Amino acid sequence: MQPIRMAIIGVGKIARDQHIPAILANPAFQLIAAVSRHATVAGVSNFPSIEALLAAPLAIDAVAICTPPAHHYQAAKLALGHGKHVLLEKPPCTTLAQFDSMVMLAKLADRTLYQTWHSRHAPGVAPAARLLRERRLRRVHVTWKEDVRRWHPGQTWIWQAGGFGVLDPGINALSILTQLIDEPIFARSARLLVPSNCDTPIAAQIEFIGDSGLEISAELDFRHTGTQTWDIELSTDSGPMKLSAGGGVLTVGDERVAPDPAGLAGEYQSIYRRFGQLIATGETEADARPLRLVADILLVASDIAIEPFDPEAA
Repeated sequence: MQPIRMAIIGVGKIARDQHIPAILANPAFQLIAAVSRHATVAGVSNFPSIEALLAAPLAIDAVAICTPPAHHYQAAKLALGHGKHVLLEKPPCTTLAQFDSMVMLAKLADRTLYQTWHSRHAPGVAPAARLLRERRLRRVHVTWKEDVRRWHPGQTWIWQAGGFGVLDPGINALSILTQLIDEPIFARSARLLVPSNCDTPIAAQIEFIGDSGLEISAELDFRHTGTQTWDIELSTDSGPMKLSAGGGVLTVGDERVAPDPAGLAGEYQSIYRRFGQLIATGETEADARPLRLVADILLVASDIAIEPFDPEAA
């Protein structure tokens, strides 16, 4: 069977660290092109824009869109309009209306749209979901703290309107929550700390409530140095559970059930396996719930202005 011929749209950190290695490691795919205004990928055809790629006499079947989220919708619209399957890095786009339109465009084009939530592919998430089917949740607390200078070096877009700020990594936690909790979740209140020179928050304290009354709290912080912390603590009627390392490790009581053997690399390998399956069966997979929670957080939030943020400071 001929491999799926792929183009990468946006050649930044996530594309180089995760998407390109995952494509190259999967024989079902062949990377043949890349799009970037400033960067190139060795061994493939390189283009300065998606318009130039789509106008070229180059046979491609699918694109992986790895640009900042403000550019996702237009890139997906163009690719679907030219009959290409689309894989979207998270966050999917900047508005729910764009999300709905992308799903409709994929249906009209009869092409696969795969909206990825990479943290759902972490090895602890599936076993945690299975255990929770047999338990009753009492309370959930999320601690998602990381160093923005490490994970988004030189990326000014994340501080601009539509860039999500700390809700960019925070949406990973929300993608796990919406996978684990089988009931509607509502944003109840939020305090967003916004540096005076930024449009988006650098930290957040959020309270959610489930439809059953389940209380969920979250602490997000982009200023965290040292050990990076991505934890979800789950209090249940059968004792505590904890997802740590971004879902890579599941601990039930005192027993570690799912250690993380591969980290993000394993998540992206799983993403591309799933993309290949969706293309083969002609399906779209696009879940807007994490994005909807971000939108609801912004609706109920109080913004608190704090001191300017210097991304170059040690």
